[in-house]
Parts: sequence; C-alpha cells; structure tokens
Amino acid sequence: MAFEILESGLATSVQDKGRLGYYNVGIPQGGAMDQLSAEMANALTGNSPEAAVLECTYLGPKFRTDRDAMIAVTGAPVDVRVNGDACEQWNRLELAAGDEVSFGMLRGGTRYYVAVQGGIDVPVVLGSRSTYALGAMGGFQGRTLKAGDILPVGPADSNSAPGPSIQSIDESLRPVFEKEVTVRVLPGLYDHRLKEEGLETFLTATWTLTPVADRTGLRYSGPEVAWKPRTQPFGAGSDPSNIVDAGYAIGSIQIPGGKEPIVLHRDAVSGGGYAMVATVISADMDLLARSAPGTKTSFRAVTMDEALAARSEGKLVRSKLWDTSPGDRADG
Repeated sequence: MAFEILESGLATSVQDKGRLGYYNVGIPQGGAMDQLSAEMANALTGNSPEAAVLECTYLGPKFRTDRDAMIAVTGAPVDVRVNGDACEQWNRLELAAGDEVSFGMLRGGTRYYVAVQGGIDVPVVLGSRSTYALGAMGGFQGRTLKAGDILPVGPADSNSAPGPSIQSIDESLRPVFEKEVTVRVLPGLYDHRLKEEGLETFLTATWTLTPVADRTGLRYSGPEVAWKPRTQPFGAGSDPSNIVDAGYAIGSIQIPGGKEPIVLHRDAVSGGGYAMVATVISADMDLLARSAPGTKTSFRAVTMDEALAARSEGKLVRSKLWDTSPGDRADG
C-alpha cells in the first residue's frame, strides 16, 4: 500500500517519536514537533505511539491512496477534504482506493499530523523513521516530500496498539492553539551570567515569536536583556553571551547579544558557544511547537519538582489514548 504525493506542501516530512541516544555525537533527537498531536493521530488509527506519521507545516500536501485506508488528522486547525468534500479533524477517516486527500489553510498554530493505519513504512535509521533534513537522514530519502513521491504504508497490523482504536478524540483532551502562552522553564545553567535586572526582564517580559521559527529553534523579539560585563575567557567569542563551548539540552534558551531569545527545539545542534540561561521543561515543548509567529509568550520559572509533576500529568493524558477500560476512553 502507498500514498502518491500529488502536491508536496511547504515542508511535509515523516516523523515519529524521535531518534534517541545519538545527541552526544551531534545527531539530534528529532521526531514530531508536537508529540501529543502526533500520538493522538496514531491512537485514532489503531497504531502504537511510535508509528511514523506525516508532519505538515503551514501548507499541507495533497495525496492519493492506492488502496482502502484508515487515516486521522490532528494538530493545528485546518480544513480537511477527501475528494473535495469536507471531513473532520480528530476523528477516524475511512478512505477508499483512489481517494484524494487535501487541506485548506491553517486557522491557527503551525503544524498538523496525518496518521495512517500501519504507519508510514520508510526505513528505520538509527532507531527511528524521523526525517532529519539537515543531515539528509531518515524519513523518505532524508528529505521533505516532493510531488511524485510514492510513500509506502505498512500493513494494518505492523504498528498496532493494544486494544481497539478509538473513533474520536474528546474535545477536552485536544491541545489548544492560543495566541498568548506561558512557557515554564528551569533557570540555568548560565543564568548567573545575566545581571539581576536582566534575569528579571527575561522572566517578566512578554516576548513575541518571530517568523524565524522552525524545527531547529524559535526566535523571539522583545526588550533587551542585560548581561554582566566580563573579560571573556580564552576560547570564548566576543559576544557577551558567549562561553567556551558546552553541550545544549533540548529546550535550551540562548539570548545572543542580550536580544531575541532563541529556544532550541527537536532538530537543534547539540553544543556551541552561547550561554543557556534556562531550559523549557519537557511538558511544554509541544506548547512551543504549536505557537505561530506573533504568539505572545511569557517564560515562567519553575522548580524541578514542578517540572516532574507536569511531565507526570502529560503521561496521564497519553495513557487515556490507549486505555480501553469502560468510561475512561479518549472518546468518552
């Protein structure tokens, strides 16, 4: 079974939960930017959470299936059409051989996800099917999709989750795509390099997401943040935020020159010479991925205990997607 890509969209790629275990040699985690939305699409099609999906950015693809198929579309709000007829997001959709799927313009957010029963069946590279386009690795030939690509789909039982798939995702469980968000961060490792008023500015200002936002990182505009003056050590650059090179955690926040904070995301480099003043907690990385340019963003400091509690809450939501006990299903 396969999907024929008739129109590629802006930056459509194959993604799964990511390529873990290679960040120490410069290969990023990758995977779906909005992991929860991708997992919800898999739950609707009866796949396991690890199955590969299509990640569609801003302008989606148009494709045709050569056989009967079950798909689901989740994530940023977008018009979904099968043979030109409107269909619902967050629901299981049945396709017949020859059906064509297309999408309208986004009404919020940046990315939506298309899962198909059986998963996108591209080769596994270093434990993942995710596309890392900068490294020409994984996904479909190591790149975003093009018109004319024939995208293989696995057998219906190749990525099956335990228990029956759900019919729809209850609205109370769906992610929201807001124009104002608060993102929780753990301060450090180099927040001591900011002046006291600089750190206060960072944590109290309202920042605006710029159009410079992709799978590598998201850049924000706002007030200037003051760094402490110092004589730079040997090996560091002249920028006040420069350090001797260090490793970057996913979600690290840099503020080169004290202007325009940059949050590193799924395809970020693993190290460099900019100080990390804070790190976005894992529970809020999806929230960042849902932000469209212009989103007003506040960064709020939390403790490690609060970060771990937020991660546990996220696991509870995910557990409901595959919980088959009566009265506690994602479709209610």
